[in-house]
Amino acid sequence: MSLINSATATTSTGTSSTTSSTTSSDQMVASNFTTFLQLLTTQLQNQNPLDPLDTNQFTQQLVQFAQVEQQMKSNDQLASLLALEKNAQQTTALAYVGHTVVVDGATTELTSSGATWSFNSTKPATATVTIKDDATGQTAYTGTYSVSSGDQKFTWDGKGADGKQWPAGNYTISITAVDANQQTVNVSTEIQAVVTAANLQQDPPTLTIAGKDYTADKIKRIVIPNTTTQSGTGS
Repeated sequence: MSLINSATATTSTGTSSTTSSTTSSDQMVASNFTTFLQLLTTQLQNQNPLDPLDTNQFTQQLVQFAQVEQQMKSNDQLASLLALEKNAQQTTALAYVGHTVVVDGATTELTSSGATWSFNSTKPATATVTIKDDATGQTAYTGTYSVSSGDQKFTWDGKGADGKQWPAGNYTISITAVDANQQTVNVSTEIQAVVTAANLQQDPPTLTIAGKDYTADKIKRIVIPNTTTQSGTGS
């Protein structure tokens, strides 16, 4: 029967069209599901008693019927899971606001309380710290310190070697270090700053840290403020 083939083709089309968005997929599957039911019902009502529907064909259509129904339920469950995940991401983002966190980077914001970076030295060394003003490219501060191995923090009060107070803004730190044998020591830098805002309209949500936006997965750790191991001042 041509009616059987039409029902099968309609169902297959609905199945193959579910790779777009969840909403459009659900609408398309639901539409083809309804059409399939109408065709199947019409077919059963109008089949020839002397030439009834082949049992194998009827079984295949029932299987297709069950598959389409299962797909619709799976789409609904997937949409629910996505909504739950989005809510969880937003809740997590809001929880970071107001906390001091650490992310990879070298540029942070100088405020009235100074600018703080975290860094990691692979071994004890003598380190030269250079801080530049992003707005002008000028060197704002340079100092030499003895550093230990492991994670440490560096806080700059915003004053240059001449005692000049630099304006608020973004500043970039660079650290070069050598050990007792004058061999180069690798030092990686991180930004330590307060999360000032969370943008829940982004997907995933973003956090504002030192004037820049980061996703929550970029946060390496949360720290207690005012526990620095190094302090840079030009006064």
